[in-house]
Amino acid sequence: MGEAAAAAGLGFRAAADDDLLFLRDLYGSTRAAELAPVPWSEAEKAAFIAMQFSAQHAHYMRHYPAAQRLIILHGGEPIGRLYVDRWEREHRIVDIALLPEHCRKGFGSAVLGGLLAEAAAADKCVTIHVEKHNPAMRLYGRLGFVSVEDKGVYDLMRWSPGTQVNTAS
Repeated sequence: MGEAAAAAGLGFRAAADDDLLFLRDLYGSTRAAELAPVPWSEAEKAAFIAMQFSAQHAHYMRHYPAAQRLIILHGGEPIGRLYVDRWEREHRIVDIALLPEHCRKGFGSAVLGGLLAEAAAADKCVTIHVEKHNPAMRLYGRLGFVSVEDKGVYDLMRWSPGTQVNTAS
């Protein structure tokens, strides 16, 4: 999925049912900061995460049945996920997430760069829903994504072929 990803030591494989525990834990890692101030026990937080992950997984399977579901690998070990649905006029990033210890190392940029190159070659835009307070908003902005629709908690962001990428900052 791109030279930059390979150069960063990343690989990909199809997600399988055997990956559900990893995917649940990955999902939980993306919600840890939100749950930190909540006065629940660790068991209650784990149950909440499991319930939310199950709901999200069911939603993705129902609404994006043709999406490619990939596990992102580094050194052969799973470090994240990438779900992409390739539609006639755009590529929709359904979800992208990395374990916290693998963030801010250029891996997300490498994965997204490969997707953008693929979309540009097909003359398609790339879209993604991003939570308004997600720190990755800066990355999407640097890559040339712009907010095109306010969806409440999320913004629908779009990248179009020919967009200039800002590699500064």
